[in-house]
Amino acid sequence: MFRIDRRLLEHFDMVLMILICLICTMAFFNLYSASSPPKPYGTPPYIKQGYFFLMCFAFFTFVISFDYQELHFWNYPCYIVIIVLLVLSYFVGDSAGGAQRWINLGFFKLQPSEPAKLMLVITLASYYSRREINHGYSFRDLLTPIGLTALPFLLILKQPDLGTALMLGIIFVSMTVFVKLKLSTYGILGTVGAGLGLFAWKMLLKPYQKQRIQTFLHPEHDPMGHGYQILQSKIAVGSGGKFGKGYLEGTQGHLHFLPERHTDFAFSVWGEEWGFVGCLVFLGTYFFMLIWGLYIAMNAKDRFGVLLSFGVVVLIFWQVVINLFMIMGFLPVVGIPLPLVSYGGSSLITTILALAILMNVSMRRFQPGLSEDG
Repeated sequence: MFRIDRRLLEHFDMVLMILICLICTMAFFNLYSASSPPKPYGTPPYIKQGYFFLMCFAFFTFVISFDYQELHFWNYPCYIVIIVLLVLSYFVGDSAGGAQRWINLGFFKLQPSEPAKLMLVITLASYYSRREINHGYSFRDLLTPIGLTALPFLLILKQPDLGTALMLGIIFVSMTVFVKLKLSTYGILGTVGAGLGLFAWKMLLKPYQKQRIQTFLHPEHDPMGHGYQILQSKIAVGSGGKFGKGYLEGTQGHLHFLPERHTDFAFSVWGEEWGFVGCLVFLGTYFFMLIWGLYIAMNAKDRFGVLLSFGVVVLIFWQVVINLFMIMGFLPVVGIPLPLVSYGGSSLITTILALAILMNVSMRRFQPGLSEDG
């Protein structure tokens, strides 16, 4: 199960590995800048993130050592573990900022909602690959994946964590649209989605969550309150100009005008210090990695590999888009991290595990042990 075939090493995806290393290196230097000057107490965030990077290297090696087909077997046991962790976080989890999302493991605080996103990708990929319907899925065929999505969605929404809960919905919609649906199913899903959105606004969203959406629409109405983050982020990105102010020279971040500069608004620090050109380089590298992920999906040896790879790309892509739109004021601040860039052990580990699965699919697209023609 955990043996690595020599042929697998020959097909180790160096392109994907180089892209991951480049992004992680840029992210680490950006986090160092966002954490400067360090506080006189406690361990600086970039040191903690460095430990997480080392931990992730071990996780990455472990995940690529077994065939991703094993995830068919481990899928539902791991799903149950995630659900149990989400329930535990509600009863015994640590609280911060009015939310109860973390389980204290001693060496770090696990946020179960982060691995829940990857677990949903694996669960949906397993379901759709096992139950392929050539003429298209009906709404009845989708009841099981809807239920598998709804359970963690509601548990995460209860924490409350609207941003991560919405990510589960986005993952479900993206992967479900990717498989073949009947035309009538689109209409039903659209109607149900609109109805649930209206119900959530009226009954589920808390006042501060509604305030975030209203602030997003009119941040200038509350420049010193809820709109402060958005306005300061826009100033930081805009002040970077064409080439930026220089590494460690960003005034918005270093003078503490920009809040959450090492988590949700980490890319605002990059934009201020490296400017438009630096942002193009960073985002070009990032999106080339995602395009390479789609290439891996297109060349996977089976339907499960295709769906897994596509799901990983979807998971990372939408978080990137939402975070970037958030810091530029095009979306409300909902606490979606920028994968590999924002500080946080749970997010980093989840993203590295997802990329390890992508590497796993790429390495095994040649079906080691069999001839090239099968």
